Amino acid sequence: MIVSIASQKGGVGKTSTAISLAAGIARKGKKVLLIDMDSQANSSKVLVPDYSKLDKDQTVYRTIMDRKPLVILRTKIPNLDIVASHILISETDVTLTTALDHREARLKNELDKIKHNYDFIFLDNPPALGWLTINSFTASDSALIVVSPGYFELDSVVQISKTISNVQEFFNSNLKLLGLLFTMSDSTINTQTSLQVLRQTYTDKVLKTIIPKNVDLKDAHMQKQDIFAFNPNANAAKAYNTLIEEVFLPNA
Repeated sequence: MIVSIASQKGGVGKTSTAISLAAGIARKGKKVLLIDMDSQANSSKVLVPDYSKLDKDQTVYRTIMDRKPLVILRTKIPNLDIVASHILISETDVTLTTALDHREARLKNELDKIKHNYDFIFLDNPPALGWLTINSFTASDSALIVVSPGYFELDSVVQISKTISNVQEFFNSNLKLLGLLFTMSDSTINTQTSLQVLRQTYTDKVLKTIIPKNVDLKDAHMQKQDIFAFNPNANAAKAYNTLIEEVFLPNA
């Protein structure tokens, strides 16, 4: 299963979700690959030892920009590999705008060669709907949209849904919407209202599992750890385990 984790807006817990799902499923004995498509490279900085020493040609940059095979790196977590990102992939939209090849399929062409080695592949996408996200959607079986409380956050779902529809029409007719994941939940009226509106608008698309706002996630990433290594009893760890059981490993 190849899953794109996406959001048009930053700061919604997208990368935390990518890291937590990849690490959580790997810790249950499944072979997992995480591909960092975000030029901020936050997933890479958490999971790749000595990330600062990586050259751009050791990252997804060489696949997206130069159409070369993916460079797969080991992480400290058993069963979890990663394709790291690089700041220079922020130039993708400029470069691919004039490309003459099937620019939407540069990732897919290389991912198809190695996907059989993994049970699950997750793609951590940038908070923008450019060619990086289109490459991810084109290579994926499904998309998981991350949404946090707030008016603009809810509004962004409309735009990313349009992008999914466009990819389905032009590049990948098999792409499915896995669901909308509500994150950073707390007890405020804003959160409760946002969740109510989301459920009313996308009735059968909102996943049952809600991810709470949890400072342990930030603390874990500061220590370059996933939430399960940092504090397996944290509320966020319990929530992501529930999500894994709901969506990915229902019989685990």
